Amino acid sequence: MAAPGSNGSRPSMGSPGSNGSRPSGVSPGSNGSRPSAVSSGSNGGRPSAASLGPAVGGTVLEDHLTQLAAALLPLRRSEQLLARWGGELAHRLAAGGRLLVAGNGGSAAEAQHLTAELVGKLRDDREPLSAIALHAETSALTAIGNDYGFPEVFARQVRAHGRPDDILLLMSTSGASANLLAAARAGREHGLRCWGFTGPAPNPLADACHESLAVDSPESQVVQELHLVATHVLCEYVDRALPVALAAPAAHRAPAGPVRTGVEVVLGDAAGREVQTG
Repeated sequence: MAAPGSNGSRPSMGSPGSNGSRPSGVSPGSNGSRPSAVSSGSNGGRPSAASLGPAVGGTVLEDHLTQLAAALLPLRRSEQLLARWGGELAHRLAAGGRLLVAGNGGSAAEAQHLTAELVGKLRDDREPLSAIALHAETSALTAIGNDYGFPEVFARQVRAHGRPDDILLLMSTSGASANLLAAARAGREHGLRCWGFTGPAPNPLADACHESLAVDSPESQVVQELHLVATHVLCEYVDRALPVALAAPAAHRAPAGPVRTGVEVVLGDAAGREVQTG
């Protein structure tokens, strides 16, 4: 094996790398961070704990994967729920409705991941779908938090943007966040359908929503990871149901935009005219 070149490539077996201490078994690759020993070889064998070195640890990954696997098994029971939600969401979005989503911290990032899949696409090209992450509106979020308090940052936006038959999806690992509970109450008061992605049930948010998907794990990171799995499955079911939803008779579909009647339009001569629009 060749000695390292100027590009910082892997040192020869047994010789120190550029840092003068790390053996080649854990030397960084071209990205300067990933130890080569953790990549799977052609035989798929697992590296020994000793080869990983003290910075990686011998059981952290194994423990995490064990926790993940334990929570994945009961998640399989959510298949019918996600299929039904996907179909319902597809029909409501096709009828002119929208999805409002919110979360805190890592759940906020996952909520935006969901809206990106709908406004953009999961895999196949299709019409954009209306989905709004309430926490992404930073000016409104901070203004509401400053003037009304943090528990109101989502509820006030639900009252502003939510319409009857829209869907409100709230994500929380604890299921106890005050701002999400307030949003659920506001949503139900205004006729929205409220769904929750939570950690283990029972929890307050699961009780506050019409329905919820509860991940049975005490570890917040595992809950968040399985919320992402559920997000992708939900979007897959939306895409499957969307062609039928878009083909629904026009009589069962809401207008694409708001309907206004009796609007006064100021013309160039400053004369007002009352017009009917639809």
